Amino acid sequence: MSAEGTIVASHLWKRFKADRGRPVLRDELERLRGRNQRGWTWVLRDIDFRVEPGEAVGLFGTNGSGKSTLLKILTRVMYPHSGHLDVAGRVGALIEIKAGIHPDLTGRENVYLYGSLMGLSRAEVARRFDEIIDFAEIESAIDRQVKFYSSGMGMRLGFAVAAFLNPDILLVDEVLAVGDAVFQQKCLNRMRQVRESGTTIVYVSHDLKTVEAICSRGIWLDAGVIRADASVTESLSDYRNALETTAEEMTADAFGLQLRASVESATMASRYAPLTVHVTLRGDHSLPERISICIGITDGTASPIIYDRQTFAPAGNSLQTQCHFEHLPIAGGRYFVWGAAISESGVSLPWQPLCPLMIEGSDAPPTPVGVTRAAPIVVPTSWTSVVADEAAEMEPATERHSPSPSVSAHSAPVNEGADRSAVTDRSRWRR
Repeated sequence: MSAEGTIVASHLWKRFKADRGRPVLRDELERLRGRNQRGWTWVLRDIDFRVEPGEAVGLFGTNGSGKSTLLKILTRVMYPHSGHLDVAGRVGALIEIKAGIHPDLTGRENVYLYGSLMGLSRAEVARRFDEIIDFAEIESAIDRQVKFYSSGMGMRLGFAVAAFLNPDILLVDEVLAVGDAVFQQKCLNRMRQVRESGTTIVYVSHDLKTVEAICSRGIWLDAGVIRADASVTESLSDYRNALETTAEEMTADAFGLQLRASVESATMASRYAPLTVHVTLRGDHSLPERISICIGITDGTASPIIYDRQTFAPAGNSLQTQCHFEHLPIAGGRYFVWGAAISESGVSLPWQPLCPLMIEGSDAPPTPVGVTRAAPIVVPTSWTSVVADEAAEMEPATERHSPSPSVSAHSAPVNEGADRSAVTDRSRWRR
């Protein structure tokens, strides 16, 4: 028998049947002849993994990859078509807003009901009741029916009862994206405490930074198949690379314009070395009189960690320019150069990936569990020890790199000669 907190999934398959439409004689004849085989769709295919007690696992993938279906199977809301599943211990699940919360009951009644469903006695729930209510911040509404709660109040109550009743396994699906920034950090802190207490966590989210902050292991699902199952850093790297590659393949030209970019070297020897991005813009006809070229560097999402923009007055139907970054203070890894072309006349190219970029160097220092990193920015730092009574500065024992706050450099207007030397980027444009 597995220890409490263990999850063992062996060769799980799950399929759904399409909704039955209006009966048509032709469709019925095709079904009888065996020609119409479009009724079933496999959403999970041969899923096989094991989660040990106290392990924090992140599930991620694109929409329709099977994440929520797998989580519902783990909670026994639905069952697999074939395969074997063993979930040992009490399970606390929050798979949607107000999941497990009855709208006609009060907040107080819902806390005790949820606890009884988890197998806890009334006395055990009562010992944790004040913590739950304080976390959910609904003291004034605890005896009001939940159907009169706002969506935020219902979500806070649902997370609080799931996370504070000390389950052996906590399953969370994408609910942190609903709350405000303060509540999201409260949830991350609570999940860190739950993880440190030895509870097994399975966390599903599209927010890759929170997955990296909470989990030590990552499972990437793609069309119902496990594509990667490794450390969260390795799995997220593979997933981000796939997202960038897919986006690059789907890049489309618009308004007869083509935007292309390349870098001088596929791999940089040092993360602080200069980088030159060669940009070419061509059109079927003459380019607008004034057009802005935007260049950014991303680490797996469309949001740039370094960004710059410059406006040009091209002549003819082509423009060639170079963007020089004096140094790139980012951790080693695989990145992508994104770009866009914007004109005042409305003729523009959307934000799109242009080419990959490899940075050599060590990873950024890890953040504490439950703390998300806005960007993998790394700058040289030195540490010194100070004697308290003498306030004397001593030589540093070690010197290493640590992350600085995430800063994106913004360019000045065209023809402005001000020095734009933000800590994250010092770039120059040249035609």
